[in-house]
Amino acid sequence: MTRLRKKACVALFLFTLFIFGTMMGLRTLKPSDGFSDLAPGMEMVPFAAERSERRAEPDSEVADTKIVFSNSGHEHSIFYDIHIFYYLWYGAPQTDRGYIHWDHVLVPHWDPKIAASHPKGRHSPPEDIASSFYPELGPYSSRDPNVLDSHMAQIEAAAAGVVVLSWYPPGVADEHGEPTEDLVPAVMDAAHRHRIKVAFHIQPYRGRTELSMHDNIKYIIDKYGKHGAFYRFKSSTGKVLPLFYVYDSYLTPPEAWAELLTSQGSHTVRGTQYDGIFIALIVEERHKHDILASGFDGMYTYFASNGFSFGSSHQNWKAIKAFCDRNNLLFVPSAGPGYVDTAVRPWNNHNTRNRVNGRYYETSLQAALSVRPDIITITSFNEWHEGTQIERAVPKKTVTRLYLDYKPHQPDLYLELTRKWAEQFSKEKEQWLM
Repeated sequence: MTRLRKKACVALFLFTLFIFGTMMGLRTLKPSDGFSDLAPGMEMVPFAAERSERRAEPDSEVADTKIVFSNSGHEHSIFYDIHIFYYLWYGAPQTDRGYIHWDHVLVPHWDPKIAASHPKGRHSPPEDIASSFYPELGPYSSRDPNVLDSHMAQIEAAAAGVVVLSWYPPGVADEHGEPTEDLVPAVMDAAHRHRIKVAFHIQPYRGRTELSMHDNIKYIIDKYGKHGAFYRFKSSTGKVLPLFYVYDSYLTPPEAWAELLTSQGSHTVRGTQYDGIFIALIVEERHKHDILASGFDGMYTYFASNGFSFGSSHQNWKAIKAFCDRNNLLFVPSAGPGYVDTAVRPWNNHNTRNRVNGRYYETSLQAALSVRPDIITITSFNEWHEGTQIERAVPKKTVTRLYLDYKPHQPDLYLELTRKWAEQFSKEKEQWLM
């Protein structure tokens, strides 16, 4: 009788262990564990049936989803908390009046004595281009639809879900280029085919004020707001709003920005159909207080040269993030693969940051992850002048030039590293919320 009781106890104990183990196993299979709703702008992967339904509806809104499967399998996932800066200013004779930006001038130093000791003139494509690297696609035109599609395919391969498009108003361009606003619809369409979203990076054109910015925001939302690729961010308050990056925002005084970005402003966008999430550039330490007073929703660092500015210095990111947390602002650090702009600023060697076969990029991405941001930006996909591109580059040697390259690795090294760290960012976010 005693032996029977012992056997029964052992059986009951083993059955209890089995039930407990089964329940724990099922818990690990749950898609979200209930934590994803706490992450502003990010939600977990939809179930397979929902993913299939989203693919069948090309205009469905997925911008506030943390991850989406663009085709099939994990290797095709993209992450909407990875934003990558993108430039449209390149031209080539096949589609433009000639080479644009690839023939960039050598910018002289502001000190005539220093300028005198450096070369002058401009580049002469296709053999001599305004970059220390050479693109796999050659000195291309941003108007070439095949180039646009190749770029979006590369960005999808890198798992970056949001293209941050350098933008000027209609008829306006940077001093070395030509207007490209008419090209934006083609970019939106190409992005949409690859399940990528588009945000706008508003540049500091001549005459940019808080009043003209109101017109810009209205124009962008009215023209592109209904496009399936238009990016919206889900804030911690639950609002889903367009997100705008404002380059060189410090050029406009805080009191002027406040007229646009605070609810008491004379021409405020707050609470209107043109409201948004507005991210300012932090360069100097004092800018964080100006950004707060201006009514911005957050700050980003942009520059890929660690130590170049207060904002771009990795060692300052923890303190900037703490300031942002205290004041309910987003902090968006910008990671980059390296920096070399001596092809356009031959006197700027001291700001060069060598890529070290990808190690500089991984160090930068690790620094960004360490401050637990909501979004990480990548500087850049194709800013070839400053050597921050992750676009495919190839070895190239001419009679007068030897270009840098990604050897001993393949041309897609930095696309692969971006995917690797995007996936790591996603995994770590899930841990932060637990």
